[in-house]
Amino acid sequence: MSQNVYIVGAAMTPFGKRLEDTVKSLTTQSVEAALQDAGVEKRAVQGAWFSNTRQQMLEGQNTIRGQIALRAAGIEGIPIINVENACASGSTAVHQAMTAIRAGMVDIALVVGSEKMVYKDRPEKVAAAFAGGTDIHDQQSVLDYIVSIGGEKPGPDRSLFMDLYAAQARVHMDSFGTTQEDFARIAANTHCHGQHNPNAQYRTPFTVEQVLADKSIVYPFTRAMCAPVSDGSSALVLCSDNALKKIGRSRAVRLCSVALLSTISRDKFDYTHHISRRAAQAAYAEAGIEAKDIDVIEVHDATAFSTLVQIENLGLCQPGEVGAGLKKGDFKIGGRAPINPSGGLLAKGHPVGATGIAQMYELTAQLRGEAGARQVQGARIAVAENGGGFLGVEEGVTTVAVLEKA
Repeated sequence: MSQNVYIVGAAMTPFGKRLEDTVKSLTTQSVEAALQDAGVEKRAVQGAWFSNTRQQMLEGQNTIRGQIALRAAGIEGIPIINVENACASGSTAVHQAMTAIRAGMVDIALVVGSEKMVYKDRPEKVAAAFAGGTDIHDQQSVLDYIVSIGGEKPGPDRSLFMDLYAAQARVHMDSFGTTQEDFARIAANTHCHGQHNPNAQYRTPFTVEQVLADKSIVYPFTRAMCAPVSDGSSALVLCSDNALKKIGRSRAVRLCSVALLSTISRDKFDYTHHISRRAAQAAYAEAGIEAKDIDVIEVHDATAFSTLVQIENLGLCQPGEVGAGLKKGDFKIGGRAPINPSGGLLAKGHPVGATGIAQMYELTAQLRGEAGARQVQGARIAVAENGGGFLGVEEGVTTVAVLEKA
């Protein structure tokens, strides 16, 4: 496995409530844009990986989702692999395509994530799809876990995951002195970044005070601290050293590592073995970097608390120190470690199967110096954290990827 792997094409559709679009139409938009960005013809693609998590439950389309969506985009005849791995489906697809290139199986790979989640008549199915990211045969254990750490027993009119994150946030507040204002400051930073992203679902900047005054979801979260339901698609074109010689290096970004891990059985208060911390350590070791080397970061901020805990897991701050860093502006664009310049899930949106790939789209733009008003100046090393599901006491799956300006 000696081949380097490069991102040479990247694209995403605008994320949001796209009632007139379908999985097929969204896929076609991102695929055509990514191939155009790479300067690669469809016939040059030797393998494709397709990420989607909701179409089976919401539309009944299953087993060959990728073959169907990609055929509509003009991609057929080649190996097409369907990938579903919770909210980390997109980054898992990238991991699989990278592995195939390193193994010499393909030189040019297409990775696509597409999700259609907004329907006028299916809100109950959407809620059930999210609940399916836990062990449905033992959902009582999730409820027991929430209560055991001091959270509220989830109500029928609320998202299970929001109750779960809220309970974990309250433990963090009790253990490390984190405040609701810290979460509000994270959300304000993220939404202010998102105003500069033309593909973001929400482009309205917030102050800390406005975040705190927004509609309450479950303490300590207000609506502005929580990611919305979204439609959208994102795509990457990956290639080997051999293909890069033909495509050209000028806008290439090297994909140094993608660590993919699943949860382990651990004590609920053993944060040193948190899945994201383990994945970060593995990704850094493979890429030969340390946390201090990172210039720009995208994390899976399903809530503002998620951002805070991933700052810790990625080694950017010790537990209990994030609040002070926020007040200094460390994690804003212009700070020492800008987090979610795209607007993150909070502002950009969260079409589940597309999210991990959209993170890498953003980081590719940053490393190319093409991010416009949200550009992190001089960025050379970037990291993406993407996790999802819940099993035991943490996410069921997480990836951490390291990208480098080529």
